[in-house]
Amino acid sequence: MTSLLPIPGNPPFVPLRELSEWKAFETAAAQSSIQTHSLHIITAAGLDVDVSSQGTSPALTQATQALLEARHFEAMRSQLLEGGHINVTEDRAAWHTALRAPDPIEEVALERARMTEFVRQADSERKWRNIVHIGIGGSDWGVRLAVNAFGYAGSWRNVHFVANIDGHAIQGGLAGIDPHDTLVVMASKSFSTAETLQNGQRAVEWLRAAGIQDPYSHVVAVTARPEAAKKWGVSGKHIFKLWDWVGGRFSVWSAVSLTTALAVNLDVVAGMQAGAAAMDLHFSQAPIQENAPVQIAMSGLVNRSVLGYGSLNIAPYDFRLAELVPYIQQLEMESLGKSVDLAGNPVGVPTGPTVWGMPGTDAQHTFFQWLHQGSDGSPVDFIVCRQADHGWPEHHRSLIANCLAQREALLKGKSYDQALQDLLDAGMERDRAEWLAHHKTHVGGRPSNLIVLPRLSPYSLGALLALYEHKVFVQGLVWGINAFDQWGVEYGKVLAKGIVGELDGTRAQDPNHDASTAHWVSLLGSGEDNV
Repeated sequence: MTSLLPIPGNPPFVPLRELSEWKAFETAAAQSSIQTHSLHIITAAGLDVDVSSQGTSPALTQATQALLEARHFEAMRSQLLEGGHINVTEDRAAWHTALRAPDPIEEVALERARMTEFVRQADSERKWRNIVHIGIGGSDWGVRLAVNAFGYAGSWRNVHFVANIDGHAIQGGLAGIDPHDTLVVMASKSFSTAETLQNGQRAVEWLRAAGIQDPYSHVVAVTARPEAAKKWGVSGKHIFKLWDWVGGRFSVWSAVSLTTALAVNLDVVAGMQAGAAAMDLHFSQAPIQENAPVQIAMSGLVNRSVLGYGSLNIAPYDFRLAELVPYIQQLEMESLGKSVDLAGNPVGVPTGPTVWGMPGTDAQHTFFQWLHQGSDGSPVDFIVCRQADHGWPEHHRSLIANCLAQREALLKGKSYDQALQDLLDAGMERDRAEWLAHHKTHVGGRPSNLIVLPRLSPYSLGALLALYEHKVFVQGLVWGINAFDQWGVEYGKVLAKGIVGELDGTRAQDPNHDASTAHWVSLLGSGEDNV
């Protein structure tokens, strides 16, 4: 593995606002514009990434190159892909790309083989009709996404996802299924995640209550702490390994996808890994101007840090990708939701945007009004498949037409004069038309990307997820933040542990609570009305 930051032989880390290259980038970005007559489509790992509806200019292209050079992009990209300790605040690698390498390192290959054998044996025995997948965050979203994308029409196995600590989640996850034909998959990198352990304990009690003599024979653990899982009760042959150098939000490439393989098939997992590996190759080799992750990252920097857009909308025009939005939401907001740089100083510019959305065309009946005519607006990533996997071509034509139309409307807008003329042409009286035209005006000029998948296959989904992963890496690099830790989340977990003790009476109330927290701890912990 390669060295820690700063890179040997290069100058020490420089805050973003002190870089002359950043100042040149800001100036060029502010003066750039969306050229509606130009076309810039990048083909990457089978995806077509259309960045034509982003601001551009020769000066911005030059400034982008210079800024990336100032941030030692090529050297840092190599560190990422080769397992360097780029997660500097935790002194470890962020080497999730190793999990999908075509020729992986030995320990990764061994776990792949173990998972494959487990699934094949279960399939040959027609065993485990029900899967209860217990995990949260990165141990949940990727698996949920893949199962919904490729198992949306159902399979002979039923999958129930349990993430939330709310007891209704585990109650609903266990309801109506046969414990004797149920496998509980517990996914937790640390095997100390409160939600996962509590829900897992309820599942074990449920198995035991059904008369299963060894309930742990129905439990599988995926973790970087196998000894903790063994101590908890899971047998070694049912424990699959994660590694400290795999962040939770990147764990879909690991044995966390055991549930995906059981629910759909092993080919889904292998296909996603292959597509992601192809995007890794593109990211490692493509020149800056034709490098899809770099281009969407840099346009995102323009939109957030220069133009001031506070959010990014994800609009997948595919019903099967409903879970893509929370997946990318966690990936981006947990990675880039920081305001302190590697030197411990404020970054000085707006960083990670709010990520939100839902599938089109549902979104058009929910929040697209705000996108078109709201005071703030938001850049949009439109995602669509060239080919559908159903037998109703008219449906797919309508889906594509809506996607393209919404994107064009955001880009081109509608002037007051155009709106007025349309109303007059429709026969409206001029006085009323002149009034109503104001309400039909669209500002336009709102940036977007269009990502076109050939079809929704495991390969194309894997490539899409890796595209966003590398985008996040590039943005974190330029901002000068560590995209691979999440100390804000950890702080909340620490506070919650203390409050649990205060609520159940095993710990005195912390006198340092604010007035509101102290009030509600006293009230909610003082009686049984909250049970």
